[in-house]
Amino acid sequence: MLIISKTEFNKKYKRIIEEMKNCIFIHPTDTIYGIGCDATNKELVEKIRIAKKRPTDPFSVIAPSREWIIENAVMNKKTEEWLNKLPGPYTLIIKLKNKNAVAENVNPGMDTLGIRIPDHWFSEAVEKIGVPVITTSANPSGEEFMVEIEDLHKDLMDICDYAFYEGPKKGRPSDIINLEKENIEIKKR
Repeated sequence: MLIISKTEFNKKYKRIIEEMKNCIFIHPTDTIYGIGCDATNKELVEKIRIAKKRPTDPFSVIAPSREWIIENAVMNKKTEEWLNKLPGPYTLIIKLKNKNAVAENVNPGMDTLGIRIPDHWFSEAVEKIGVPVITTSANPSGEEFMVEIEDLHKDLMDICDYAFYEGPKKGRPSDIINLEKENIEIKKR
């Protein structure tokens, strides 16, 4: 696993962006570190599922743009209101109108998807990739999430090609805003 700083990413971003389309990586956000891959690549998504020991629970994605969300999600007044709060520390649970927008094993059997646009430089990298990227905490299910690179669990380290690392993160996972409930449900984490 190659550890890359933001500075190194900026110097070599064209090559790294191309490689990110076919690999698994640790990435920073405005909240915590996540593990991710191209969310349209079923095989890579499955590798993350196995390493995290999370066989069926849905994964969230970092959207490549607001336009991608509008194009692929069912939009209504409350969705538009929350979309206007992005980027930010929120995961919006939104009904998909295009179920082919992500691989079927991202959100198995569901017609909703957790969507983020973190207030962080890594969102610009996702925009350059041009596809949604899985974002789930960098830890096996039920274990503590990664705060420093030394905390990365071996099962995750073994499947990662890159770690975009910017030092310790002391945040909490993003708040989950379920827009598919009659009354908006907010789960603070």
